[in-house]
Amino acid sequence: MSHALAPPPPPRRAAAALVPALPPVAVVALAGLPPTGDGAGPADVVSALLVGYCVIRLLRERRRPLSPVAAVVLGLPVVGLALAAMGAASPQAALDGLSRYLQVFVLVPAAVLVLLRGRADFRVLAWSFVGLALWQGAVGVHQYVTGTGASYQGETVRAVGTFGATDVMGMATAVSLGVVCAAGIALGRAPVRQRAAAAGCALLLVLPLALSFSRGAWIATALTCAVQLALAGLRRALKVAAAVVAAGVVLVGGFGVGTAMLQERIDSITEVTGTPDQSVVDRYTLWAAAAGMWREHPWTGVGLKNFPEYRDGHATLALSSGSDIEGAGEEYHKQALLSPHSMYLLVLSEQGLVGLLALAGGWLALLVCALRRLLRARRRGPGLDCALVAVGLLLWLLTDFVYGDIGGPSTVLTGVALGLTAWWALSRDGRPHTARRDAASERAEEAATR
Repeated sequence: MSHALAPPPPPRRAAAALVPALPPVAVVALAGLPPTGDGAGPADVVSALLVGYCVIRLLRERRRPLSPVAAVVLGLPVVGLALAAMGAASPQAALDGLSRYLQVFVLVPAAVLVLLRGRADFRVLAWSFVGLALWQGAVGVHQYVTGTGASYQGETVRAVGTFGATDVMGMATAVSLGVVCAAGIALGRAPVRQRAAAAGCALLLVLPLALSFSRGAWIATALTCAVQLALAGLRRALKVAAAVVAAGVVLVGGFGVGTAMLQERIDSITEVTGTPDQSVVDRYTLWAAAAGMWREHPWTGVGLKNFPEYRDGHATLALSSGSDIEGAGEEYHKQALLSPHSMYLLVLSEQGLVGLLALAGGWLALLVCALRRLLRARRRGPGLDCALVAVGLLLWLLTDFVYGDIGGPSTVLTGVALGLTAWWALSRDGRPHTARRDAASERAEEAATR
């Protein structure tokens, strides 16, 4: 009998096929809970359980966890981390830094790669990013309207979602990743209803992203969506671009949503000379300090978690004592600047050239493999939406890492996003190396997307 005429799988079987995707979905969902303190949050704890669950499944099924290519690409960061850990100020600092980097860049992405069995699982996880973004965006818009957000220019209007004023980038990261996932689904070949819903979600998320006042997130999201549009085709790109421009005119021009503050924030992106705001001065001062550390320790850096110890010896007097934190449930206080606010410079200063080449080399390999499979999916075969999401997530992270680094409750989302990219990039025609699949499972996967 022809596969095209085969009946769809029963609902229970289709639901059971999505069970492997539920642990990573739980990590994404729990990232939206309010922070409980300075320790590991609920999402971090569940991410550790995710890795443990993955190991148990591999042992029970007696299968190889990763292909040789995937093991090399995802394992590259371990080289620089091991060398930098030996230069840490204390064993505790080495353990803290090593565990965090391994969690975000090695273990969680590898667990997502192993657990996802098909494009249906991929789409479920991508939609969970959109759901988290909608939740955080709704909280953020409410904070702006009611004046209960984080402090910005003396007013508590900055949208930070449930992440609080101590992690002002948290909501911006969650919303941006949701926009990228929604845009990828909308530009793919999913059913019309799914594409329409995804496009609507992407447009809705533009408002909370703007109200986050995060320049780095704006730049990364705009660049990523532009590349996604270009990869999806010129005709579709023009249609979507027109819709985005119309939405922007309505939100900003028609309703005057944060016009003055947004314009001032946008202008500050290129304001390096003259009278830039203190946040811009601090950022460039920290960048210069990180570069100075690297010049003194070019190969292995100053050691994991050692940037704060070396900062004052390389920073100029232009650096302030810390950033002002107030609003969204926080009393006014100063938050110390303990990183250069650039992932590349953080790795370069603490892990040296060896660490940066190892980490960035793995990212570049993922990007090349993901783009190759995207071009194949665009010419023939299903999965264009998965390809656009995978490439978009990695491109967003690579761009955002110029202006930000890991830290805070939202960091675990980076690991899950890299896992989605790794699944698409390090697979054969969108199928994980470790999964045995047959025609029935393929039909179940396609039926779940209808």
